Amino acid sequence: MLYSYATHLECSVTGERHDIGKLHGLSSAGKPLLVRYDLAALRREVGPEEIEARAHELWRWHELLPLPRAANRVSLGEIETPLIALLRSERPVGARPPRVKDEGRLPTGSFKARGLCVAVSMAAVHGVRKVAIPSNGNAGAAMAAYAARAGMEAFCFCPEDTPEINLSEIALQGAQVWRVNGLINDCARLVAAGKAEQGWFDVSTLKEPYRIEGKKTMGLELALQFRWRLPQVVLYPTGGGTGLIGMWKAWQELAELGWIEGPLPRLIAVQASGCAPIVRAFDKGSETAAPWEHAHTIAAGIRVPAALGDFLILRALRESGGCALAVSDEQIEAARAHVARADGLLLSPEGAATYAAYLDAARAGRIGPNDEVVLFNCASGLKYPMPPVTERIALS
Repeated sequence: MLYSYATHLECSVTGERHDIGKLHGLSSAGKPLLVRYDLAALRREVGPEEIEARAHELWRWHELLPLPRAANRVSLGEIETPLIALLRSERPVGARPPRVKDEGRLPTGSFKARGLCVAVSMAAVHGVRKVAIPSNGNAGAAMAAYAARAGMEAFCFCPEDTPEINLSEIALQGAQVWRVNGLINDCARLVAAGKAEQGWFDVSTLKEPYRIEGKKTMGLELALQFRWRLPQVVLYPTGGGTGLIGMWKAWQELAELGWIEGPLPRLIAVQASGCAPIVRAFDKGSETAAPWEHAHTIAAGIRVPAALGDFLILRALRESGGCALAVSDEQIEAARAHVARADGLLLSPEGAATYAAYLDAARAGRIGPNDEVVLFNCASGLKYPMPPVTERIALS
């Protein structure tokens, strides 16, 4: 039995094959590469009951991950994240409580740990010694942590208004980090410009093939947590969209393996109304998304004016029968405060956006009362600014 059944890389547009034994960024067509597996062999040799019997961690899925050997793992303890039902938070009368998959429990406090642990592990396999990333905060923190674990140098470029705790976290974990007076796309251009001179490997969203493989474990975990069936609806905060694309890929792989039953979930991409290129493209019926001008939102993780994988996001939404929704910053703030008070769950702004979108979709009839719904909270709410406490008691 193989440790990994990965066979090759495939261009997401042309289908051209690339050698998985070599280091790659984008395909020769300049598009994201996807890892492909020998699923027929995997189906013959491994069953879902074997996966169930393993430790509840990301690496239980190693056959469907690209690492050639267990010894190649760069790990900080990537647990399986829980599903938390919002029992007391507002929902339509008669509706099932939505469940939050709380990714804040992962190393570095966000779902970026999933993608970066696999990407850095694979970079190490190929002898990479320097990595660089543009980040709104959490991806940079995850890259810095795993690069430190692997003994690599790390370089991170962040928009100037990135939350201070993210910048401090990145720096404390040994990476060189710079504030940039621009958005994430401006930071990405700096990473690309420095590749030749600095000799670093670019681990930007979808510019290498392996972050998506780490992120797809969210979809694999959901299948197992729902006993090899899946919820009817999944709402996902969408910036670069790696996780949404990855989950759709995961469910297609599980379906081909014959490990899941029933229909796949309807995917809802959630964006902020101040930066909603995917929503606009979906509503127009476009296959790609035009860049969003003057992007602004308190949910920095979904403030991505142009996504490299826009066509893959839109394809997944349409194939799943889902949609894309935008919510305002005011809705995000209200949702975060409400869920914290009602259910004791401190959401990130991006996670709060999914709850706000859930309420909108349920009221509009896009989500039925009997639908099982999962919302993704992408990071610990402790990593974001919170209201100050001003009340005092003076002791005599």
